[in-house]
Amino acid sequence: MAPVAMRLAAQSLSDAQPVPFWLEDPGKPGALPALTGTETCDLLVVGGGYSGLWTALLAKERDPSMDVVLIEGREVGWAASGRNGGFCAASLTHGFGNGLARWPGELPKLEELGERNLDAIEETVARYGLDCEFERTGEIDVATEPYQVEELAEVYGELDRLGLADGVELLDRDAVRAEVDSPTFLGGMWDKRGVAMLHPAKLAWGLKRACLDLGVRIYENTPGTQLVQVGAGMGVRTPYGRIVAGRVALGTNVFPSLVKRVRAYTVPVYDYALMTEPLSPEQLASIGWKNRQGLGDSANQFHYFRITADHRILWGGYDAIYPFGGKVSAEMDHRPETYLKLAEHFFRCFPQLEGLRFSHAWGGAIDTCSRFSAFFGTAHQGKVAYAAGFTGLGARWTTARRRTSSSPSTSSAASRSWRGSASATPGAARSTPARASPPSSARRTRGRWRTRPGSPASASAPPASAVT
Repeated sequence: MAPVAMRLAAQSLSDAQPVPFWLEDPGKPGALPALTGTETCDLLVVGGGYSGLWTALLAKERDPSMDVVLIEGREVGWAASGRNGGFCAASLTHGFGNGLARWPGELPKLEELGERNLDAIEETVARYGLDCEFERTGEIDVATEPYQVEELAEVYGELDRLGLADGVELLDRDAVRAEVDSPTFLGGMWDKRGVAMLHPAKLAWGLKRACLDLGVRIYENTPGTQLVQVGAGMGVRTPYGRIVAGRVALGTNVFPSLVKRVRAYTVPVYDYALMTEPLSPEQLASIGWKNRQGLGDSANQFHYFRITADHRILWGGYDAIYPFGGKVSAEMDHRPETYLKLAEHFFRCFPQLEGLRFSHAWGGAIDTCSRFSAFFGTAHQGKVAYAAGFTGLGARWTTARRRTSSSPSTSSAASRSWRGSASATPGAARSTPARASPPSSARRTRGRWRTRPGSPASASAPPASAVT
């Protein structure tokens, strides 16, 4: 980094608060009391992120008489669900390329299910009045190198061949800069309906309220410490008590699963983001961005960026840091050298915004697996269901996934389709990835089209029977 660029980047960070912007919202709800003593229920959900919240909500929608309890180790939405970029994508395969490499024969069905799932999220947000700033504005993958222009054209051609190009537009240099103006943009591909922007913490808090309104009992600051069999059901111990349930659904994401064998299939990776102060009308006019799409560049180490309701810019990604030994630690949540790098990259992308300052800088762990796509399964004769490996794309995957695991009346809950029809179950829903190992490089994958065939993500995964 040139000395002048480093100095300007450092100055832009001087007032940045080391906390997630989203979690500082004044509408944040207060924490609910911790569990004390012994409780019983039909379904226990462990984890108060998107996985757990959608599971509890869908379980109560399916059967209002079901007794559902949710426990969260800290407060609902405090981790990845409340501090992510707020991109809610339709893709269930962590990118078109990843899906094409792993499930080529089922990709059209997977794309269809993903689009239906995003439609269902939008409908649920409206039905419950979830004030999460949901905007289905789409996402543009931008090319910043000539070879990326060619790659985007190839991807568009493959989409067209498979009949999946509806709502997708290939943009040349002038067209992409007419949408969002950066001298680094050489082209792009705009998926106009497959991605929504939202306020991630408000979504989690809204789901919490909806769950409570439907009768879900929620206990915060209540980590599950041990999973044991209790008669015909399962028990989960907590610091001040325990819960005995007919079925248990685990949505603990990057944190160690209560099903110990699952821990070997994921590793933590730390992701970081910056948030600017609100842009002035003049600054907004200099970049355009009137259609408020999310954006991501097309490099392997890529940036993701979007504009907020109050005209700030979130700028994140690039570095993907694996902690030595795979330990999740709060010490890794902040990395000044990454913040400095991100700030320098921001002003290289938007030189017209020189002088803009960052108000917040934060990071946190996400879980990833060898196939860069979520997996799930059951344990304890079908009485426990789990999901993991979201690789930073849990904002939309958890809804599709949890449409099945919320049912305590079936021992095959985690192997059924997202919509409850076994005949529609694609292969992507049935396998568990190979055991995870620390990433050898900081290759990142996010967005509908990323993870190209031939990348590390194309390694095959064993069938579920090999690991259950």
